[in-house]
Amino acid sequence: MGKRKKNRLSKKQREIFQTLIFFGITIFSIVGLITYLWVYTEIDGTLVAIEIQNSTVNQLSNDIKELTNDIETLSRIDNISIRARNELGMVPAQAESIFVYTNPYQKRSDD
Repeated sequence: MGKRKKNRLSKKQREIFQTLIFFGITIFSIVGLITYLWVYTEIDGTLVAIEIQNSTVNQLSNDIKELTNDIETLSRIDNISIRARNELGMVPAQAESIFVYTNPYQKRSDD
């Protein structure tokens, strides 16, 4: 019977052990919940930043499309000539012909 008493925990030791287990599990649970909330907050912040960046990308893409359309519209020859006439007061140049006559029989002086 002496051996059985040594292997058994006393009632006081058992209560202390159960109390330590309870506080350990409680502290572990609290630390786990705090970690979960921290990770959730970080993920939520990252998702908000990604949404902001996506909306910025969409807005910039739309701006690029609008500017490309404006460039294509403004670079057309008829639009350029209309603006040159109306806004700048320019007139179209008259076509001129230049004739250069050469004498194929004349000797060059450097020969």
